[in-house]
Amino acid sequence: MLAGCGTGGLAKGTGDQDNGRKLFVSQCGGCHSLAAAGTSGTVGPNLDDAFAQDRADGYKESAILEVVHDQIKYPGQFATGNGSGEIKANMPANLVRGQDAVDVAAFVAANAGKQGFAESQQLASNDGKTIFKAKCGGCHTLADAGTTGTQGPNLDALKPPFDIVKHQVEVGGGIMPAFKGTLTDKQITAVARYVSSVAGKK
Repeated sequence: MLAGCGTGGLAKGTGDQDNGRKLFVSQCGGCHSLAAAGTSGTVGPNLDDAFAQDRADGYKESAILEVVHDQIKYPGQFATGNGSGEIKANMPANLVRGQDAVDVAAFVAANAGKQGFAESQQLASNDGKTIFKAKCGGCHTLADAGTTGTQGPNLDALKPPFDIVKHQVEVGGGIMPAFKGTLTDKQITAVARYVSSVAGKK
């Protein structure tokens, strides 16, 4: 089934995986878990789990690359919810375009599912910037973190105070999941302090 989903126009090795990794972390990692990128987003599917069976079934990297590239351009629209196995939001089309989209697809195709089915990674760091980039940067723009996500508010423009950030991280809202229970209280405080201290400063 995967082989029939490709565009037919992409070939293995056409993407810059280093650029693809950087773009994946900034544009996709807030929503997707991928061990090779060190991301643990839970809004969309865990990509290691999503492609583990395909690798086990012998699908070529080039076929996976085409599937990912098509999904970036024409993301499926699925039922959403907060239950186990449900996605929390659908992906908007063309988060990255042109060669950047090829680069992201090449990075994902080269790495997703290589270690079999994986549990979403637990983030061990208590550094606010590290937490932000792993959990929030795919959805939010914040110059200090080098992120340019557009699904959530631009935090440089919003300049939210500490209490507002901390509350939002804890309870979520809209497509943003609640991180209380996913992040420790110390991590929530760290990321809220980081955002409130740097937003709008660059």
